[in-house]
Amino acid sequence: MPDSNRVDGGDSPLPGAPETQSVAPSCEGSPSDPGRREALQLGVSAMPMLLAGAAQAQSSRVVRSPLTEPFVMPMRVVQELPSRPLTDPAFARPPRSQPDRAINPVNLLPYEGRGDPHQLRELNPPRFFYAQRFGAVPPTSIHPSLPLQVNLWGANLGGDLQVDKPTTPMPTIVSRYQAGSNTAILVRRFNNLPTGVPSGGFGKNQISTHLHNFHSAPDSDGGPCDPGLGALSEDPRTQGRFFFPGQYYDYYYNMKRVGFTLPGTPDGDVKQTLSTLWYHDHREAHTAENVYKGLYGFHLIFNEFDTGDETKGFRLPSYPQFDIPIVFADIKIDPRTLQATVDLAENDGHLGDKYLVNGRIQPYFEVRKRRYRFRLLNGSIGRHYRLYITNPDNPAQSIPVWRIGNDGGYYERPLLVTDLKMAPAERADIVVDFAKLTAPGGAAAGARRLWLENREIQTNLRKPEDKLAPPAQAGNALVEWRIGAPAPDASLEITASTSFAALAMPAHPPPGQMFTRTFKWERKNGMWACNGQFIDCTKVRFAMKRGRWERWIHKTGGGWAHPIHNHFVQGMIVKRNGVAITPGSVYYVRKDVFPLYPGDELEVLHQPLDYKGVYPMHCHNTLHEDFAMMLLYRVDDVGDNNREP
Repeated sequence: MPDSNRVDGGDSPLPGAPETQSVAPSCEGSPSDPGRREALQLGVSAMPMLLAGAAQAQSSRVVRSPLTEPFVMPMRVVQELPSRPLTDPAFARPPRSQPDRAINPVNLLPYEGRGDPHQLRELNPPRFFYAQRFGAVPPTSIHPSLPLQVNLWGANLGGDLQVDKPTTPMPTIVSRYQAGSNTAILVRRFNNLPTGVPSGGFGKNQISTHLHNFHSAPDSDGGPCDPGLGALSEDPRTQGRFFFPGQYYDYYYNMKRVGFTLPGTPDGDVKQTLSTLWYHDHREAHTAENVYKGLYGFHLIFNEFDTGDETKGFRLPSYPQFDIPIVFADIKIDPRTLQATVDLAENDGHLGDKYLVNGRIQPYFEVRKRRYRFRLLNGSIGRHYRLYITNPDNPAQSIPVWRIGNDGGYYERPLLVTDLKMAPAERADIVVDFAKLTAPGGAAAGARRLWLENREIQTNLRKPEDKLAPPAQAGNALVEWRIGAPAPDASLEITASTSFAALAMPAHPPPGQMFTRTFKWERKNGMWACNGQFIDCTKVRFAMKRGRWERWIHKTGGGWAHPIHNHFVQGMIVKRNGVAITPGSVYYVRKDVFPLYPGDELEVLHQPLDYKGVYPMHCHNTLHEDFAMMLLYRVDDVGDNNREP
């Protein structure tokens, strides 16, 4: 590791980054294809079958990424997606509840990739309309010492692609809950991704956009596959959940909380309010490569309490000036091509040796002496993080922050923490008071710069270690906050007495009202499985009954970590390894990612309400997911009693 005075960062790969890495092509095919199902049964040795007749490119070894000096580029603040009137050219074909399956004479495909009508749309018709065009990102700089990157994909602000170019991260979407009002939105997404061999040899141009953890029907959830179609999902004339170049897909979000169909709660349960979400590609068998290629972005939801205005409600720092979404991921740069690369044949996971933060390598961000809200997202496809705020000029300082949220949920009261443990897809919502921290007597007294630093050591692709790197290592910093002059601050000072209870933690059900299922996440035949089975896109493994509470017990072995994510139903962790989760725990909150570390057992409570249909559950190490660690379940009015699906 370099010492704290080093600024090149290049001699220090990220904690535990592998010395070498192979470059391999993406694998074609779907788990619903008979050939791929046979390959899954045989194990990883049969994976060449997934190429489905395509020529197999040769893998080659790659040494470390080239040196890059940290903190030489400013951090991007990602643009917000604007709403558009229905007179906009993007809506030349008017949005409607039924999918637009008329044939486009230009490409002889259905105009819209959606196969199902929007469920319950008549209760809250869309009021605000957005458009995005997915395409190749023009050559872009992620660091001045590297050439422009040409392998990235993203989405634009919805205008003409000739002038409105795609970016990654994709634009931030902002929507709102408002009791008694219709704030429903519709996002029309056009697939303008390149056809033919993808740049860099990886990426699948058939896409499905998942709004991670939003309460959507399957038609707008952005799931990976449709069990009613199976292999026919590969045919745009029959269509599954993903859509093809030359098509669009209308995603409908009703902006009602969970429980909006129950008597007496037409707006849903306020304690099911969501806050910091993200959206990303979920193309079955290709999620990891498409997310790595750039198809991810934030979706923020404000409400009557968390207003986005620091003079109202909870009075959290105002969006967008002082409420800043930050997504970070680890990447690998091929020293031969100097382009981002990933080894998709390595199904244990991915460890890059550079940090990409809002699309740039180890940027800096200028802040004022006042409070900021940072929404942190682990956008890595496999790496786990343990984040600290470090003063590189005084590494001995222990610098706490207020954590106000975990994933999309709020804590009842903010937690004063010195570290943030984050598995892939987890979010941490924090408030940092640069004025108070740097004042005389403050935890970072006199600091002119602070680092957000990952000290988690991860030498194994499958799991992080139980030890930390020393503080103030330049190669481990994600971003450098450069602290400027004081600025006016109307936000509320966060203290232990601050309460977010209005939006936090609905009551647990009586134990006798729960049905228990057990899921064991494990290794099998060189692949990844749940309860001994691989994903089969034609098979629904179990059915939840609407309104019935269920206790899910998740287990894993001692050799790996699995961040488990189920679509549609948020959960509450009630026990970890037999110990009850109580107020004050970092896990005492509604969550959508449930981190299993080696040997863990979690008990999580769920209650499905409102919508019906089929949803996935999977590991959010997306290479594990793409290599079969996923299953499908259904929500209906009958349910089943399958205890080990």
